[in-house]
Amino acid sequence: MTKVILDTNVYIGWLRRRAHADLLLGRGVVRYLSAVVVMELRAGIVSRRTERALDQLLRPYAEAGRILSPSAAIFDRAGQVLRELRARGREVRRASLVGDVLIALAARASGATLWTANAGDFEAIRAIEPFSLRLAAT
Repeated sequence: MTKVILDTNVYIGWLRRRAHADLLLGRGVVRYLSAVVVMELRAGIVSRRTERALDQLLRPYAEAGRILSPSAAIFDRAGQVLRELRARGREVRRASLVGDVLIALAARASGATLWTANAGDFEAIRAIEPFSLRLAAT
């Protein structure tokens, strides 16, 4: 079975309009959740209803032990990747870029394919640190 990590925007698409159902519910893959994605989703909560929906979404990952947290080594490498991105002209102070680097490096370290609905920053990251990346249909 293929190991996958879904980017924050895939979950947002699911929570808002049930987009990407094949990625969230389909068979043939083992889904893992990045702790960075959990943080980004929590930060975006705007109502008690969305908080309950997020809690319900996270529960199976937590119960299965499939939430991946970046290690100290991943944070160290993330700093190096961010430095290289800055040297290539990217604005590295954006929290979303920092999060994307951590998500990408965790996907690489765990041997997972990262699925996203917006590959822009991830393509720039992948030019420095190769990892498996797929674009989800929007």
